[in-house]
Amino acid sequence: MDRHDGSDIDPADQWVLDPETGDYRLRLDSDTPPAPTVPRQGGRRARREERRPVPEQGRRRAGAPASRKAKRSMKRKVLMWTAGTLGFVLLAGSTGAWLLYRHLDGNIATVDVGTAGSKEVTSKDAVNILVIGTDSRKGLGVKYGDAGSVGHADTTILFHVAKDRSNATAMSIPRDMVTGIPDCPTKQKDGSTKTIPATPQGSFGPRFNESLGQEGRDPGCTMRTVTKITGIPVDHFVLVNFEAVKTLSTAVGGVPVCLTHPIKDTTPEGEGSHLDLPSGPNKVQGEQALAFVRTRHSLKNGSDLDRIDLQKQFLGSMIRQMKSGDTLTDPTKLFKLANAATKSLTVDTGIGGVAKLTDLAKDLSRVDPEHITFTTLPVKDNPAEGTKHATVVVDEARAPALFKAIKSDVSLTKTKKKPATADSKLRGAKADPSQVRVLIHNGGGPQGAARTTLEWLQNTKGVTHATNGGNAPKGKQDRTTLTYGPDQADQARALAAMMGLPATALHPGAADAEPGADMTLTLGGDYRGAGTPLADPDRLPDDIPQSRADKEECVG
Repeated sequence: MDRHDGSDIDPADQWVLDPETGDYRLRLDSDTPPAPTVPRQGGRRARREERRPVPEQGRRRAGAPASRKAKRSMKRKVLMWTAGTLGFVLLAGSTGAWLLYRHLDGNIATVDVGTAGSKEVTSKDAVNILVIGTDSRKGLGVKYGDAGSVGHADTTILFHVAKDRSNATAMSIPRDMVTGIPDCPTKQKDGSTKTIPATPQGSFGPRFNESLGQEGRDPGCTMRTVTKITGIPVDHFVLVNFEAVKTLSTAVGGVPVCLTHPIKDTTPEGEGSHLDLPSGPNKVQGEQALAFVRTRHSLKNGSDLDRIDLQKQFLGSMIRQMKSGDTLTDPTKLFKLANAATKSLTVDTGIGGVAKLTDLAKDLSRVDPEHITFTTLPVKDNPAEGTKHATVVVDEARAPALFKAIKSDVSLTKTKKKPATADSKLRGAKADPSQVRVLIHNGGGPQGAARTTLEWLQNTKGVTHATNGGNAPKGKQDRTTLTYGPDQADQARALAAMMGLPATALHPGAADAEPGADMTLTLGGDYRGAGTPLADPDRLPDDIPQSRADKEECVG
């Protein structure tokens, strides 16, 4: 990590904003008389501007009409995940601005993640930002648990913004999800690159949170892991620590939250959050805010998935709080927020610095909170653990549809589910299994999938006219397909019902296909084994959790 260093005494620390005058002045000890304000540069016009009184915050100047539209426009310019734009609103218009700019710019730490991301900020494409909350206890003592923790990916959210900026999806990734971690080239302090070997997925590990910190992995490793799981390229990362939650929640004057049940965490010192809140509406900040987003032992199932629900509520509420309060129009509050946020950030070099963060912030602020949806990557209990349920795995039947929706810029707030009735290709009579004729190719499924599927169909389903066609002639494909002739629709419906194929997998063949020919089943990259239903890529599962940033909901 690289943090910009200035001289022994940062010039920005010598200047403070006087909220009564709107000017910058030298920082003074309590027994020192006030220093003169910083003169603005320029000619007579600038001197006239210097003499012009600064209007009091929250009041309009005499003769200036109040504009609710203008106020709303100002409040929409808040940065959702970083404080870049806040810094620039504060900094505009004086010599002291350069000093404060330098101060805020020097707050931000960066990591070179190489080819893992760092896309140009000016991109007009969709943007994917990985927000990582690390559980590092460095410098915080034992009250938060393991004081020597290197910091893992404790809370991770993939924030996707559509190309036209009409909507955004924030997908939480459970930290206890068992997944493989790919090879990870990491930059060393001496400028060299060290590749940390991949860790393949086993029955019990590694867990997703080990993609950061473990064996020296940097945030680029977490970015690569997310792309491997979802197929979604990650452009940037923003890393925050425990202190970020405390300082930001305090800077905005507290974050409103609502609980369906009271929470009282009584776990031993150093192990739990020790949160104690009654049911109903509450406002949390500082230590209490940190406890809120960390707590899980006292929740319904005591799991990370329950905690994710609290975190989603907290983030949505913070967005609303920043937009609805006076933070953006109060210079003192604005500086506190910008200073706290930038001190808490570590980002990739592609957005390292206030200027780059501001460009990104202005771009992302075009998304209305009404169309920011929070969801969670679909998972299921790890079958290797039996009834223990300490870890989870990706739900291969439900997750692909969500990944596709995100990659396709589909707004989850606008998604309308298909009617409960099946697609027309699945409606109608079904042939007897003994009449089903099918040639099976492996076009991207697990190794040996064509053989094992053949055996499953013959031995358990009675499909005696099934043939192993080996590898697909046209190579690998993402989706499983079933191609059939005009006289084989009943066979296709029967096979689809046996295997759990969605209607989108069925492809009627040419009208001149020979009667009595075999259908062709090509197992694609989405195939997970015989008997495992395939998700419809054009339909989100009914139980995908969703919540909106503009709506207050009680959780717990």
